[in-house]
Order: sequence, then C-alpha cells, then structure tokens
Amino acid sequence: MLEIRNLHAGYGKMKVLHGIDLDVGTDEIVALLGSNGAGKSTLNNNISGLYKPISGEISFENIDITGLPSEKVIDLGIIQVPEGRRIFPNMTVYENLELGGYRRGKGIRKKNIEWVVGVFPRLSERFSQMAGTLSGGEQQMLAIGRAMMADPRLLILDEPSLGLAPLLVDEMFTLIQDLNNSGLSIFLVEQNVMQSLEIAARAYVIENGRVVLYGDADSLLND
Repeated sequence: MLEIRNLHAGYGKMKVLHGIDLDVGTDEIVALLGSNGAGKSTLNNNISGLYKPISGEISFENIDITGLPSEKVIDLGIIQVPEGRRIFPNMTVYENLELGGYRRGKGIRKKNIEWVVGVFPRLSERFSQMAGTLSGGEQQMLAIGRAMMADPRLLILDEPSLGLAPLLVDEMFTLIQDLNNSGLSIFLVEQNVMQSLEIAARAYVIENGRVVLYGDADSLLND
C-alpha cells in the first residue's frame, strides 16, 4: 500500500532522514519505533505532503506521491493524526469532527459520525462541549475520530499514547487494534515499544534518521 524508497529529507540545510526504506501493506499495522529526535515525525510529514523530501520516492497504491501537496495526499486517503493531538480547542467536539470530513468524506459524513461514536461512545456524550475542556484521553479519541471522518485508507498515528495514564494507554492500543480489525491499514509511530510490537505485524526501528532494525513484530519483541 505504502512504499518508501531511499528517502532523504530535512529542513533547509539540516538533513534528518538518511535513505529510509519502508513498506506498509494493506490491512496491516506497521510500527515505526524510535526515541525523540530520531526522525519519526519528519517521516510522517513527508508522507503527508507537509514537507517535500530532498530525494527518494514515496508511493501509495502504486501512485507516486513524492512531494505531492498535503491536500492531494488527503484526497488519496492518507490521513495523519499528529503528535500532540492538535484539536481545535475553542470549537465543540462535533465541530472538530465535522472539520475532519471537510476535504474528504463529505458525502458519507453521517455514516462516519456513526462509525466514530461506535468506536468512541464517550465522544457522543460531549458533542456540544468545547474540545479544549476534554481530558487528555478524550482529546486523543477526538483527534483519531476527526481523522476517521476523512474516511482513511491509511491512518498514520503519531505518538497516540503520549501523555496518557497507563490505563488509558492500554485502552488506546486496544482501540487501535480494533480499528485495524475493521479493515483499516495503520502506520503506528510510537516510543512505546512493547505495546506497539504486541499489536503490529511488522516494525522498523529508526535511530538518527536511519532504519537500524526491521522485521516481524514477534522477532523484534524477543530481540
């Protein structure tokens, strides 16, 4: 579904990614593991069209999307939930969800609202509440729900467990697995190694902008 070949990327003269090769297959959870500053979010933002790579190739379902503007990437069904949630705090929960379907998924907004509240029933109780007043866990649910409104084909989750209480972390990973079981392909970018490997099919470990280890999740879990 997603193929990345020899990707080099950075910001201005500062190079962050050095020859990344990575694949995500249909209906898979693939994890990208690494510490802060390893280059995980830079990779996400190049896939999502927020930045243009220096060189290399990114393709999605055999379409070359290297350097494609972010709105065109969204049109193809690649939807990112960014690190830090980045919800709209002064808008209601329902308004945040509506905005998620602004570019893609307009015609099936009602169906996707039902999908979101089926996965996150707590959100339906807070439709009229300002998003900034939600708890951290609820804000993460809203961020993922907003992405679901765009009818994703590939969902990129950037640090979904960051800042959550341990009990909520367990709940979040269960929800991610449930989304995958419903047929959604997921690229999971995390620092939480153990729980990511427990739900992923395959994983890559990134360090200083280079993939230093990759393989099936069970093998890496025992490494």
